[in-house]
Amino acid sequence: MRLWRYLGNEQYPIRQWGKDCNRVGVFLPDRTTSDRWEHDDHPLLEAAITKAIPGAHVDYHNANGDTDAQMAQATTGMQDGDCILVVAAHDSIAAASIVTLAKAHNIPVIAYDRLLQSTDVNYYVSFNNIQVGALQAQYIADHYLTYKRGAQVNLTMISGSQTDTNALLFSIGAHTVLDPLLATHELSIINEVFTPDWSNPTAQTEMESVLADQKDDVQIAYVANDGMANSVIAALDSARLSGKVLVTGQDATVAGLRNILLGKQNMTVYKPIAKEAQSVGDLVKALHDGKDVKGLTGGATTPTYNGGNIPSILDNPISVDIHNIKQTVIKDGFVSKKDLCANLRPGTGNLC
Repeated sequence: MRLWRYLGNEQYPIRQWGKDCNRVGVFLPDRTTSDRWEHDDHPLLEAAITKAIPGAHVDYHNANGDTDAQMAQATTGMQDGDCILVVAAHDSIAAASIVTLAKAHNIPVIAYDRLLQSTDVNYYVSFNNIQVGALQAQYIADHYLTYKRGAQVNLTMISGSQTDTNALLFSIGAHTVLDPLLATHELSIINEVFTPDWSNPTAQTEMESVLADQKDDVQIAYVANDGMANSVIAALDSARLSGKVLVTGQDATVAGLRNILLGKQNMTVYKPIAKEAQSVGDLVKALHDGKDVKGLTGGATTPTYNGGNIPSILDNPISVDIHNIKQTVIKDGFVSKKDLCANLRPGTGNLC
């Protein structure tokens, strides 16, 4: 017999905290800010969850950049029987409403990749996101003198969306490395913006504005991910500055790695998504089996802005530039040499 709990006119199954759960809701944020969500996370999460719970149904949805749509998708999923939720929030604060509703119906929520800003979120699976920003900034610290053309080295910072907790963590990590150089005026920050919705077209407009304001006197572009970096590079191409400005990125996308091979982007941050998805699979299995998850988290926690401490599984990111593409993303099978080198001249980046 199936038991139901009513909330207003809506029905929800009564659950025992993920025990014997065979329907897992997976909710990703968009399809445009990075290729990773559909190309990597979606299939890897489905594979990890169905391997962890043979016969499980994965109720998959993408919010397409719409916070309200993500809330509606999660609500419908719970009504339809989702008994564990995996949520990569479009808006880390607004998605707390999903957590509140799930808690009311005894449904555990795993914040995936992006921390949900709720003291009630149950688990967090991601990477060390402060370290991501630190890796990006460390590359700048190690190479900025190569790009010095005058009395000072001008730096613009194009960060991600303020509604994404990760963007704030990347910025914190970057500033831990950059602030000492800014304090001694070895670097001069000329602009720092957070880009709504990680919008690639907006990032291009932001870069075009900086170039116009500074009369092209820009040496460093800290850019938070590869999608926006590609748009920044388009602005640099138009100004005939491509390859003359140090550009960072993140996600190790095919486009970002190809830009590195072409000398238009300097580095990216590789986050082994297969490992992240496997961590979700391990956690889902433990919940399904009714087992303690402390062996998976090792006691690690991540604070929310409002005083929460969320049990966490955090994997380590890897800095990638032209010198270690083969030893990292290709060796891991994350991307193929064939895809990276398609239509590039033989010898490009000493790889193709």
